[in-house]
Amino acid sequence: MSLKRKRGQKHPYLSGNFAPIQQTRPLTPCTYEGTIPEELAGGQYVRNGGNPLLNEDLGRDAHWFDGDGMLSGVAFRRSERDGSIRPEFVNQYIHTDLYLSTLATPSLRRAILPSIATLVNPLSRLVTIMLRIFRAVFLVLLSHLPGSEHAIKRISVSNTAIYYHDGRALATCESGPPMRIQLPGLETVGWYDGNTAEGEGVKPDAQGFGGTGLFSFLKESTTGHPKVDPVTGELVLFHNTFVSPYCHYSLIPDTSKPSATRKIINAPVPGMRSAKMMHDFGVSRSHAVIMDLPLSLDPLNLLKNKPIVTYDSSRPSRFGVFPRTEPHKVRWFETSACCIFHTANAWDSHDANGNVTTVNLLACRLTSASLVFSAGNIAALQPMPTQETVDAVKRSISFFDHYDDDDAAHASAHANPSVSAAYDRAPALESPRPTEKTPLLSSPSPSLSPPPPATVAAEEEEQCRLYHYTFSLSHPTPTITAQYALSALPFEFPTLNPTAEMAAARYIYGCSTTAASFGAALGRAAKIDVLLKIDATTLIARAATTKPAPVTGCVDTRAMSAVLSSTDATDPIRAFRMPAGWCAQEARFVPRAHSAAEDDGYLLFYAFDEAQLDVEGECPPTAVSELWVLDARDMRSVVCRVSLPQRVPYGLHGNWFGEEAIAKQRGVESVRVARGPGAGGEGSWAWRAWMGGRRFLERAIA
Repeated sequence: MSLKRKRGQKHPYLSGNFAPIQQTRPLTPCTYEGTIPEELAGGQYVRNGGNPLLNEDLGRDAHWFDGDGMLSGVAFRRSERDGSIRPEFVNQYIHTDLYLSTLATPSLRRAILPSIATLVNPLSRLVTIMLRIFRAVFLVLLSHLPGSEHAIKRISVSNTAIYYHDGRALATCESGPPMRIQLPGLETVGWYDGNTAEGEGVKPDAQGFGGTGLFSFLKESTTGHPKVDPVTGELVLFHNTFVSPYCHYSLIPDTSKPSATRKIINAPVPGMRSAKMMHDFGVSRSHAVIMDLPLSLDPLNLLKNKPIVTYDSSRPSRFGVFPRTEPHKVRWFETSACCIFHTANAWDSHDANGNVTTVNLLACRLTSASLVFSAGNIAALQPMPTQETVDAVKRSISFFDHYDDDDAAHASAHANPSVSAAYDRAPALESPRPTEKTPLLSSPSPSLSPPPPATVAAEEEEQCRLYHYTFSLSHPTPTITAQYALSALPFEFPTLNPTAEMAAARYIYGCSTTAASFGAALGRAAKIDVLLKIDATTLIARAATTKPAPVTGCVDTRAMSAVLSSTDATDPIRAFRMPAGWCAQEARFVPRAHSAAEDDGYLLFYAFDEAQLDVEGECPPTAVSELWVLDARDMRSVVCRVSLPQRVPYGLHGNWFGEEAIAKQRGVESVRVARGPGAGGEGSWAWRAWMGGRRFLERAIA
């Protein structure tokens, strides 16, 4: 059935390959083309994302960040018979309290929690927001009363990311603590509190996230992007709250490694000015960088007749830098307003005596908060909107505005048969199979005469670019000594070689687009058709000579067409363009074994051929996705394509779990099991009367 809104307009995040899928599968063998690198043997790629269990009310508000968490993974299992590598696909819902309660309440037509789109829409009526919140609170309280299959103790949907620490795979979301997942079957074990996880059969011996007290659950809320130190194994994370001090900080040692670091749980970080929408942060080997940006997330705004989410471009962006074990020593650095949802890396610079002199940060910097609204199909409003701006704002998302769409280059490629063939579907492979370095698919040959090197203006326009910040620790007052874009190209969802994290990594990989914008506030949703490789070290060194202007400066101002047509083997920016009609998702780097080269490895990502969409732009039940393995060094060769038994909707963040990590998972005593509604109709007349009244209330508030 086509997912259309009641007014006849398709919601971009409920249609096409953004549409949710309810089918789940256990580990299922897959076919593939090419050669599976030996580095993948025994490991598993897993990606998280929101996938609403309830989707009957097609006219409802919806947001890309909504939805019950669903994990989709490909395990590269070793055959016990002949040692060959066999890919197997698995996808499972994360069994959160909300998911289990929803499954046991068949009368519900909408999710228990209100959509983020309802909460952030500046045009939502206060009474509508209050009724949605009251409904959620009522259903949470009802879940604790007799007759409930599962009580809702935490409201996280765990739909953002997944990572590994100290023998546990943990799924994340800002609205609660991490949830432990068992690999490779993706079973849900239970909530993790910084000491142990439910389902492990071990009682915690110390205070966990949030502590105790009536509002302790607020301090459990954990960033969707915790950091794990590749050297010490330490887990570093923060917790946002809606009351002062607004931000808390935790550091959890890896018990399998010797460490002199003591565990830190919910230490306050002084200096935050208000409740913020802080999605990510930076961590170097010795320091942490949190962000007090002018993007607030405060439910108490409702009492002031203001939207829950507000962006005030007249206020500065503030970065709090502190030693990893001493959050009370935070120093605040101020600069121009911006939004940052994802950081790429952070590292220290030292003087001759080994003292840290500066902390560096690479981050995906946006110049507005339009993403928050666009991902909910809402027109982004400027601060203090008038009715005129409400009527006028029908513009594209700020992610990637004002970039050329290199249609001419694309047309030229298809005019050349040898290049056009590279964009066609890879033919069936013939025996013998190609070697690991033989590509199934390559980026277009650079043999075409390149177009003139188009450039992009560096002024402060709507943009999302990879930015370099340096925070000086040697100045008497907090000073940002560098802040500029490395490239003018659109850049989001970064990844890098995990062994180089928290150090001066040279290469950063990320997602981009050839279109004029990455999405539209009231139109099509975000689509990724280019993966980028940026030589950050080279561009930072170039900046030392060219000295780009603070804030608005940009080192490499080339547009996408110029980068795609480059024939320079030493180009600091390399691009892999998807074949026509194909879209990618966020990639994850897997290093090649026994190689000292930082970029010697592979990018794993899900890919979808939109030629499968029907005439209305919807996915038929037969639509499927693939997992691609791209050579990260040459950014041209797809060495393997795994055909999946179903499609994987466009989602959020994934990770790679190696064979050793999977083997060293902690023991599990029990996993969460999904149950349907209770049988009912049994027991005393009083019990039957209560259950009848309960079901009436559930249907009335559905």
